[in-house]
Amino acid sequence: MKKLVLLVLAVVGAWFAKKKFDEGRAEQALWAEATDNVNRS
Repeated sequence: MKKLVLLVLAVVGAWFAKKKFDEGRAEQALWAEATDNVNRS
């Protein structure tokens, strides 16, 4: 039973870490787009 609980906690932890990582990458991409150099003709 303990192994099952630890497995569930590990899966939830990995899911939460991936979610935070993806949010960070999305925000970083947004900032990169907002501060990108603009080439004017």
